[in-house]
Amino acid sequence: MSTRSKVDAATPGNPQVTKVHGQAKAWVPEFAALRTLCLGSGLNESLKWGKACYDLDSSNVVLIQGFKAYCALLFMKGALLEDSAGVLVQQTPHVQAARQLRFASLTDIQRRRSMIRTYLRQAIAIQKSGATVRMKTVAEFDMPAEFKSRLDRSPRLAKAFKSLTPGRQRAYLLYFGSAKQSATRSARVEKHVARILDSLGLDD
Repeated sequence: MSTRSKVDAATPGNPQVTKVHGQAKAWVPEFAALRTLCLGSGLNESLKWGKACYDLDSSNVVLIQGFKAYCALLFMKGALLEDSAGVLVQQTPHVQAARQLRFASLTDIQRRRSMIRTYLRQAIAIQKSGATVRMKTVAEFDMPAEFKSRLDRSPRLAKAFKSLTPGRQRAYLLYFGSAKQSATRSARVEKHVARILDSLGLDD
């Protein structure tokens, strides 16, 4: 019997997750091991965004992720975890709440099973406590000079941008500011002026 069959046979859970993990081209035994640990924590399993997701009372706690160089557990409120081992990864400077616990192999997961269980228990306790990650306000994000100049020239655009939800405002600021060259930032701003005026977010 293969490693996958042994683990899956002993791992109850959502059939959709079983199907998706069974079709994976990489990280199959690693996904199975992480899944066993997550299910063992008592969290509810579902398939969200094409990934195994574990929630407590419908609030997402942790996801299983697979990338080219590693697989990971993504803790939704990872910024609140006590990371005594210093292993949690903030994927980009713009990620505020979530943190990754990355693995390079099945052996890596097996070696760190005790630590994984500890982090899962922490994450569940944090969710039960109702604690939340303090998110940066829109005013705390950098305003690209090219966008500020455009807002200064158009009170109508400034009013429309201010009327957007904080999440939509943050998305625009991060997108405009992520371009390395001024010309690219200006081009992005101009391309999205009409969307902002129509009260649309970046991905609406």
